[in-house]
Amino acid sequence: MTQIFDEEGVRVPVTVLEGGPCSVLSVKTRDRDGYDAIQLGFEDAKEKSLTKPQLGYFKKLKAAAKRFVREIRLVKPVEVQVGQSLDVDLFTKGDYVTITGVTIGKGFQGGIKRWHWRGGRATRGSMHHRAPGSIGSSSDPSRVFKGHHLPGHMGDRRQTVENLEVVEVDPTNHLLLVKGAVPGKNGYVVIAASRKKTHKAKREVVAAVAESETKKKKEEKPAAKPKKEAEKK
Repeated sequence: MTQIFDEEGVRVPVTVLEGGPCSVLSVKTRDRDGYDAIQLGFEDAKEKSLTKPQLGYFKKLKAAAKRFVREIRLVKPVEVQVGQSLDVDLFTKGDYVTITGVTIGKGFQGGIKRWHWRGGRATRGSMHHRAPGSIGSSSDPSRVFKGHHLPGHMGDRRQTVENLEVVEVDPTNHLLLVKGAVPGKNGYVVIAASRKKTHKAKREVVAAVAESETKKKKEEKPAAKPKKEAEKK
């Protein structure tokens, strides 16, 4: 992470991500595979660092070996071809993205660090400062309920952070500056367009289009027919 200053001089904490170039290894379609997706590969890898099944897969695709391979599900089909390169120019300043990665592993940790326990008394002779203490009931139910917060392995989990704003895009150096923090440290992440939040300018365009279509429908609506005069008896 680092920080930059915007046009108004406000300090903005950002995370610098290298977003490409990513090669399209394969394209899956609903008719052939049952769903729409594309498979992307990032960063060239040495053949000696890969297993034989991995090398066989890349030879089958007739593509260079990649270190990081992920399959991205698509809401609707897109026009991409195998071998095409995708870069950070897919995003623009002001877009919102969703980033998925693996958090930093912290090993085996106690309950105070893992679950923010208050801890025992710190006075002299307490003998109970950071220990769990009693965790189970007595004769009924005579067991520890599942899901009880206890010491254990912390971190090293897949986590997704939604609606992070794109602050700057540098296509020359393949860099993407995102406001805020992302999971992990010096690792690989998956960047996708946010489905819950869109660019403010794009929202205004969508609203304007919706408003114009509504007005158009009102104009095209046929005029109401005049009511027939009541017949005189």
